[in-house]
Amino acid sequence: MAQCKLRSLYGLYPYKSSMMGLEALADPSSDWDIVETIGKGTYGKVYRVNNRRDGSQAAVKVLDPINNSGNHGRDVDEEIEAEYTILRSLSNHPNVVKFFGMFYKTDNLSGGQLWLVLELCNGGSVTELAKGLMIRGKHLEEPIIAYILCGALLGLQHLHNNRIIHRDVKGNNILLTTDGGVKLVDFGVSAQLTNARLRRNTSVGTPFWMAPEVIACEQQYDYSYDVRCDVWSLGITAIELADGDPPLSEMHPVKALFKIPR
Repeated sequence: MAQCKLRSLYGLYPYKSSMMGLEALADPSSDWDIVETIGKGTYGKVYRVNNRRDGSQAAVKVLDPINNSGNHGRDVDEEIEAEYTILRSLSNHPNVVKFFGMFYKTDNLSGGQLWLVLELCNGGSVTELAKGLMIRGKHLEEPIIAYILCGALLGLQHLHNNRIIHRDVKGNNILLTTDGGVKLVDFGVSAQLTNARLRRNTSVGTPFWMAPEVIACEQQYDYSYDVRCDVWSLGITAIELADGDPPLSEMHPVKALFKIPR
């Protein structure tokens, strides 16, 4: 993930002088039981969980360990808090993953775990769908691609209407539910546009899906972009769904960053 001027990445919401304290978060053990592992990423693991009260299922993104030492050891990382803030306020849309809460599980040995409990999307990502078909010599049909893109566009419209740029639109961040729902996920690098700043100038995203104007701000501080960069990324996602991979995927990501703006 290419990033420049990281200090700007965290200016997504008007945070207070100190970040959210972990002590303010409830322990998940009283409400949720882990059933099985369903995914793994750089941040930690994703589990299927059951709600002890009503038996409903959800997915929990577990970020571990949360280090309790140092000046800000008891605080939630600003990037995580940005995702929490967006999910808490904007997940009330059929094309944005539902959010059930953020919890903190104390563990003195490991440093503790932060739980983000989200809607369970059993259908997996649309990238997995496209690649799974290609392995069997098939491709996603255009009406299916159009259906997925329509759902993603409606989700993006909701974010954009609330002045949020997703900034990492790609197939892996569009999930499917078993009843055909299309859900946008992963808002850790999303940014808010305020009245004072209607454009952003922080380069962030996944290289092959990044718009030229987003890449340009890596070297040019006077470059900026707005919500249209998400539309570019969704267009690249359309190609990914049709072909199995985004354009330039055969290149090293760093080389692609130089190629895309040209």
